Amino acid sequence: MAVLEARGLGKTYRRGPRPVRALDRVDLDIERGRLFAFLGRNGAGKTTFIKIAATLLLPSEGELRLFGHDVVREPSTVRREMALVPQEGKLFYHMTPREHVREYLRVRGASAETTKSRTDAILDEMGLLPYQNTIALRLSGGLQQRTLVAMVLATEAPFLFLDEPTLGMDPFARRQVWEVIRKVTGRGSTVLLTTHYLDEAEQLSEELAVIEGGHILYHGTGEALKSTVGREVRVQFAGSIRPELLTSFGKVFAERGRTVVLTTRSAVPELTEIALARGTEVTVGPVALEEAFLELVGRGIEEEE
Repeated sequence: MAVLEARGLGKTYRRGPRPVRALDRVDLDIERGRLFAFLGRNGAGKTTFIKIAATLLLPSEGELRLFGHDVVREPSTVRREMALVPQEGKLFYHMTPREHVREYLRVRGASAETTKSRTDAILDEMGLLPYQNTIALRLSGGLQQRTLVAMVLATEAPFLFLDEPTLGMDPFARRQVWEVIRKVTGRGSTVLLTTHYLDEAEQLSEELAVIEGGHILYHGTGEALKSTVGREVRVQFAGSIRPELLTSFGKVFAERGRTVVLTTRSAVPELTEIALARGTEVTVGPVALEEAFLELVGRGIEEEE
């Protein structure tokens, strides 16, 4: 059963001499209990979609329903069913992590008993207990972001919008947050996640969509998207190697000063010999979601409009 349904959703921003079409007749369904990743470069339209779904922005056309409620006609009802980690959320600098979580739950109408138990649990799960009584002004950026995410996950709302939830966190903290997101989804919440970390989308999502220029280019599983690459192995050389030595093995491209070949398993021994003959470090691994995104969109997720 789809709990989020978008039909013909469009948004046009009228700035300057030319209108900007941020969403162009988007259709999208998200099933109950799913952990759904919404991927796209900056300016592709994903944050606009989330703002409309979260009742923060009016669409120019089309409709979006959350649990059957129209986000334009029934915003108060929709807000009771969801919680949001905004991409650029800010804490109150004079309040501690414990105070942020507690007050957010109380504002949403949680009982005193529920507020205490959920606050204690989420601070523990998110690794915030050592900082629970430190005012936000003295927290690092990563700890501030963790507190924002803790506030929203503690609600256990039926639908959670997580817009770049692990932005600025170190790898350990990111994985800690992933585990909590999985737990919340396991308890029945549906999660819509946006992220520029494609490994995060690959680890967490059961289903995903890729948006580019306001259009949905792909909707399905990550594994199905990776299969479109047509290769199964990624071989990475530390440094530049003449492309003509590698093109017969598969697709060759440069990435951050390295040379990458997308190829088959059978080609790995010969490519390793080429690296050894030139004294070059080589890394071998499976094709990742990043390669599939690049194939689909034609440029990396880090590139902006």
